[in-house]
Amino acid sequence: MMRVENVVLGMCATNCYAVFDGGVKTPGGYADDGQIKDAIIVDPAADAARIENMVVHYGLRPVAVLLTHGHFDHMSAADDIRKRYNIKVYAGISERAVMTDADSNLSMPFTGGSMTFEADEYFKPGDELMLAGFRIRTIAVPGHTIGSVCYYFEDNKVLFSGDTLFAGSVGRSDFPTGNAGQLINAIRSELLSLPDDVKVFPGHGESTTIGYERVNNPFMSK
Repeated sequence: MMRVENVVLGMCATNCYAVFDGGVKTPGGYADDGQIKDAIIVDPAADAARIENMVVHYGLRPVAVLLTHGHFDHMSAADDIRKRYNIKVYAGISERAVMTDADSNLSMPFTGGSMTFEADEYFKPGDELMLAGFRIRTIAVPGHTIGSVCYYFEDNKVLFSGDTLFAGSVGRSDFPTGNAGQLINAIRSELLSLPDDVKVFPGHGESTTIGYERVNNPFMSK
């Protein structure tokens, strides 16, 4: 059974997720067989040491990093993590220009320092990935940034939405390459078309479901 754990990192309180097969779920939690488990790290925001602590705590072996978009507060520890575990970082091809520009990725305006990053593998929107035993559909959701993506684990009904969709809100669109109209259109056409019981894990804040956001998110009625 898929298990999702997270640690909140950095100045923007970003959710960094570990995704892995957690074994059999029981009333008291998960029945852990003690085996090392392959894991995907989503948005290693900052503080690689805390991510490594999460890896050790749950007995994980990271096999890949997924970036939902290229803002510094979602990828600042990506280079450290890929080097530590000798793994690849994946990102959408349309986001490369954001990741590699210190103004567009917000590292310069927010921290006063210049940070840029190159992924190891860039995919096209709609491409399917197979990582850690999971089938992952990449969904293009421009609006927060031009190349923002969500990762949909269709077999598990889990979506990692980055800064596109939040519990009761949506991402900002006033940053470089952002566009409010594109953001709302992408959410309505690409995300709200998913089943109601899909669980959504956003880049910041608490998890939610597609069904709840369809009915209750105030931005969806505008």
